[in-house]
Amino acid sequence: MRRLLFICSQNKLRSPTAESIFADHPGIEVDSAGLNNDAIVPLSHEQLRWADTIIVMETTHRTRLNRNFSKSLGGKRIAVLGIPDNYEYMDEELIRLLKSKCRPYLP
Repeated sequence: MRRLLFICSQNKLRSPTAESIFADHPGIEVDSAGLNNDAIVPLSHEQLRWADTIIVMETTHRTRLNRNFSKSLGGKRIAVLGIPDNYEYMDEELIRLLKSKCRPYLP
């Protein structure tokens, strides 16, 4: 079972959408979090240790992740989807982008 962790800034729109749409995908477990201190679900070291693959929405998220959580990353793969914060939760275009861009990380 592969474990994917989706990360954005607030864990309000993009990463929870990803968690929702892939929740029932066979062969994976999913979780999501935000990098901001006031995120709905702030990222924890435990989540990073749990994840096999970490998927961030923007390059700035990877930079912040490496800066603030480097000890918990343990050389794990960090994928950047390049999805800007322009979408609402479960927006149809966001869902289409997530399904397309996450294909390489799904079993």
